[in-house]
Amino acid sequence: MEKSDIMKYVVDKPAYEVIPKMEVKGRIPAMTLMSSNLVPGTKMYVETGWVLGMPDPNPHIEEHAHDYDEIVIHLGTDPNNPEDLGGEIEIGMDGNPVTIKNTSAIYIPKGMKHGPLVWKKFERPHLELTIMIGAGTLAEADPGGHEKLKKGTA
Repeated sequence: MEKSDIMKYVVDKPAYEVIPKMEVKGRIPAMTLMSSNLVPGTKMYVETGWVLGMPDPNPHIEEHAHDYDEIVIHLGTDPNNPEDLGGEIEIGMDGNPVTIKNTSAIYIPKGMKHGPLVWKKFERPHLELTIMIGAGTLAEADPGGHEKLKKGTA
């Protein structure tokens, strides 16, 4: 395969298509890094967003569920201690609170209610990365459950 054909699989300009239901201080708009809109035929939806300060409002991601399996990664940015998240987050998973203080990955099966995400502490910027397995579009992935929450169907 020629390089020009290979480049159709590379996203070097993310999309900014996730619009939360409200302005959230301490966060910048999420970047969609992979979707079927960016790479036709892909059945993965990947987005990331920076957490630059204590989010306000907190929580801003309420309880919701998805029609696809999801992996949520919280990634610390201290190169001298990459396992330290730089904050503390509590996430409800099927009604049970889980506390995250380290770089972590969470597998959330299709249909499992999760959220709210509540930042308990903030020490330094970190990244939140969402991977929706099998969802190709923003509408299918519905990261953060924003669209279902707007419609009252979460």
